[in-house]
Amino acid sequence: MKKHETDVLVIGAGPAGSIAAAMIHKAGYNVMVVEREKFPRFVIGESLLPRCMEVLSDAELLEAVKREKFQEKFGAKFMRGENEVADYNFADQFTKGWNWTWQVPRASFDLALATEVAAKGVPVSFETTVTDIKIMDDESSITTVQTKEGITEEIAAKFIVDASGYGRVIPRLFKLDKPSSLDPRKALFAHLADPNRDNFDEPNRIIIVSYAPGTWVWVIPFSNGNTSVGFVGSHDFFEQYKGSIEEQYNTLIEDHPYLRKRFGSATRIFEPRKLESWSSISEKFHGKGYVLTGNVTEFLDPIFSSGVMFATVSSHLASKLVIRKLDGKEVEWEKDYTHVLQSGVDTFRAFVTAWYDGTLEKIFYTKNPDPLIKRQICSVLAGYVWDLENPFVKEPTVALKRLVKYIDVREKFAPQS
Repeated sequence: MKKHETDVLVIGAGPAGSIAAAMIHKAGYNVMVVEREKFPRFVIGESLLPRCMEVLSDAELLEAVKREKFQEKFGAKFMRGENEVADYNFADQFTKGWNWTWQVPRASFDLALATEVAAKGVPVSFETTVTDIKIMDDESSITTVQTKEGITEEIAAKFIVDASGYGRVIPRLFKLDKPSSLDPRKALFAHLADPNRDNFDEPNRIIIVSYAPGTWVWVIPFSNGNTSVGFVGSHDFFEQYKGSIEEQYNTLIEDHPYLRKRFGSATRIFEPRKLESWSSISEKFHGKGYVLTGNVTEFLDPIFSSGVMFATVSSHLASKLVIRKLDGKEVEWEKDYTHVLQSGVDTFRAFVTAWYDGTLEKIFYTKNPDPLIKRQICSVLAGYVWDLENPFVKEPTVALKRLVKYIDVREKFAPQS
């Protein structure tokens, strides 16, 4: 049996895995990456947040992404009906940071990152599946993998970063999965040709369309002229629509005036697909000889495009702590990793909950919003969910409820037109 040795084994070559590998390699340690899939491969999560940018920069991957000429993204637009629009421009946010990012076909984005990591000298093995992991008393490990040729190999590592995303390698092998507190939801989505997009919306932002109570649509334009369009709602909502996935998708577009005008006759780049019950959580984010990053820790919901942001930020933080540990320094994983990451997740969880219970729709579509409050909310939408100067980060649920009460009182006593 062929055996390898490395300082750090990274499981998964998506954004989280590429960030971890690049950071640890930059620090002078040996890294190996194993990835179950063949790249490029399709995956959802196509709209980034500005908070990702500083991570890509520090990992020295930013220029590789720039070369791909992806669609620049400067904000988010929320739409309800024909006339209600809430536009959030990242340049207006409360927190100091990046004010733009990209909208990316993930197959191309993930491949660009992994290719750059390999170009830096990190071995990346695609179509290689982890079948077993044994953790030793000294926290080193032996990971058994099977290559695409069906050959079994072993990788000895001082530490493991699990960035396997939906594959959830360590949570699955070590039985760390636990139920999410969020309601299960479903998505139907496709990529569509969108040659007339300039007649409808700016291509440089994600558009969120309120479709029905608890149901919404993402519209994510790409620089290649195509647009990702996906419907998200409860299983009960989709049960109203009969027929095949394609027939359901077509009916959903036809039943909405804006979507029908823009996409009713649009060519499908690929036929509609479904994704369901995606919310997941791990019992713990680290353990003896390993750390979990990205969607392996917890994935909430696609509504605010937080998936890749948490993947990159968590992996960036984890890799710095792994480097610290390899340097022989003390690491307090609960304090320095779990609690930090969880605080950001909790902020977005509060916003996800507020979106589905109608709280955020009331806030977004209120007339004459307070400029400071809008800037503070914009910072959350940009991914700056660790800025405790922002009340919508420090106490998100309290701040959102207080704001809705204020809006209710203001609307009650507003002069009637």
